[in-house]
Amino acid sequence: MRAAYIEQIGSPDEIRFGELPDPRPGPTDVLVSVTATTVNPVDTFVRSGVFRTALPLPLAVGRDLVGTVIEAGPGTTGFAPGDRVWCNSLGHGGRQGAAAERAVVPADRLYRLPPGVDPEIAVGVLHPGATAYLALFVHARIQPGETVFVAGAAGNVGSALVVMAVDAGARVVASASAADAAWVRSLGAAEVFDYLDPALAERVSAACPDGVGVYVDTFGTNDLTAAVDMLAPRGRIVLLAGVGARPVLPVGPFYMKDAAILGFVISHATTAELAAAAGAINRLVASGRLRPRRTERVPLSAAAEGHRRMEKGGLRGIRLIVRPDLDDRD
Repeated sequence: MRAAYIEQIGSPDEIRFGELPDPRPGPTDVLVSVTATTVNPVDTFVRSGVFRTALPLPLAVGRDLVGTVIEAGPGTTGFAPGDRVWCNSLGHGGRQGAAAERAVVPADRLYRLPPGVDPEIAVGVLHPGATAYLALFVHARIQPGETVFVAGAAGNVGSALVVMAVDAGARVVASASAADAAWVRSLGAAEVFDYLDPALAERVSAACPDGVGVYVDTFGTNDLTAAVDMLAPRGRIVLLAGVGARPVLPVGPFYMKDAAILGFVISHATTAELAAAAGAINRLVASGRLRPRRTERVPLSAAAEGHRRMEKGGLRGIRLIVRPDLDDRD
């Protein structure tokens, strides 16, 4: 099969496009014909070695896929050839990746695609949606009626955070560029402020006189001083981006509010947590509420360039949809 793969960790230049042996499913695996995959920031962390994890080399890069079942191992139940399915946790932890014509997926990491859902729409939200779910429900444990502040709400994860928080009955206050404010409001945010406004913290505080229950910064700036000032008593700050960030924590105000800081990476999520996220993602994708704002389709042979663009910030607000079927076979 053809794949975009690496033989060692390093820069995007390490990504090759060529033939790898056809994978074979084990007893509890499912063999999937890949319709589409994508490129996530975390994919660049794995490829570069920033996120250390077990990698079977050569490794097909990427972790998200939507595809069709070819064969299910004898120890699996619930999957049959022809089923449309998806996964968002390949390419790390010793598992081969998704940027290939075929992929082996452990059955406990594979989910059915709802009927009628466009595979390109779905693959564009699988990773951001799961990240948002974990932030809000596994780590922050939001409650109906709470106020959630989302910094960077127009991005892929930010948009999913807004949709999921509103769906859970929370009031969402957000920051984004002025050009993106209408999009964020369309997702259900009650208030949207310009992230460049020097009075942003004051405006948020005025809009949330009782404080913010949950603060999530998708930019990765992680200004903990501003975040703690915004928090309500027993508020939670969730960190999910900013590998190189080294912010200052205002310890006194932080502990006087009984506050908490919760950090996580999706790669550490359990299969049970991912399955719970999958249920929410399927429901919101099927209803049309969870969707990528903008997509761009490229062939599998362009995976390396996709990684370069991701690292240079050239995919902000864009979900790159990688299609194995766009490469010609001679």
